[in-house]
Amino acid sequence: MYENIKVNKLEKSKVEITGAVKAKEFSSFRKKALENINNEITIDGFRKGKIPENVLISKVGEMTILEEMAELALGKAYPEIVLNEKIDAIGRPEIQITKIALDNPLEFKIIMTTLPKVKLGNYKKIAKEEMSKADPEPTVTDAEVDDAVKRIMESHGNHYGHNHGSPEEKEKIKAYILEDKKLQSREKKRIAISDKIIETSEIDIPDLLVNTELRRIEAQFTDDITRMGVKLEDYLKHAKKTIEEIRTEWRPNAEKKARLQLILNEIAKDEKIKVTSEEIDAEVKHILEHYKDADADQAYIYAETVLTNEKIYQFLEDQK
Repeated sequence: MYENIKVNKLEKSKVEITGAVKAKEFSSFRKKALENINNEITIDGFRKGKIPENVLISKVGEMTILEEMAELALGKAYPEIVLNEKIDAIGRPEIQITKIALDNPLEFKIIMTTLPKVKLGNYKKIAKEEMSKADPEPTVTDAEVDDAVKRIMESHGNHYGHNHGSPEEKEKIKAYILEDKKLQSREKKRIAISDKIIETSEIDIPDLLVNTELRRIEAQFTDDITRMGVKLEDYLKHAKKTIEEIRTEWRPNAEKKARLQLILNEIAKDEKIKVTSEEIDAEVKHILEHYKDADADQAYIYAETVLTNEKIYQFLEDQK
């Protein structure tokens, strides 16, 4: 239904497509366009949807009808173009009509963001080098245990100026602290691996993905301070900053997160790392039990991402 398609690659993983919907194809949408407009407007003396065509045209004008035809035509043409041109489009496209006239081809320009190509660094070698570095075995001192016991007692309103807790309780606290230190050590390794893979990989990161990550960071930040009883406006006033200044500060981190997720996705694809639907369903159930207002579809996407990322890092940690 279209012709003269030209694809031009732009920076930031964007693509510009120019072309035209053929005149005959464009004209074929006139009847549907008239029906849509007829059902939307009201004219005294006529029932809705039953307005004569000549009256309708005199009321709304020919351009309104052409614009409705264009929306219908491009709504059908766009997915066909994306499919036939093998474009991995993400997000909403920017569509501009460059020429529109009755009984003529509908000329257009579309700018869309595409899923960027990822050229990975040698992630196996990087992971192996990092995992081969010997780290001291985490230990827990008596002072750390006593300090933890003291904090627990104070949080429960017991202020005796000295530590309490049975030997069994102290052993439990010691085990908890040790496990926490092991988790911190593992997270430190993962960060080191991630940073080096990011440094050695090539990605033309699109603004769309960075902005999506920025919105996530802002939503999480707003939620965190709200739970502490602070409004975002009050925080900004106290910090003497605008939300735009805060977003500028967050942007490097948002870009890094977006870049890392694309890298992890590519590693998962290369290594055929997947999670089962049963694993995802179990995690979604857990999320919905703890967050009653959570959207089930979003929870599914989140669960799949988190579980897949965990398997990827386990794969990297095995490169010893």
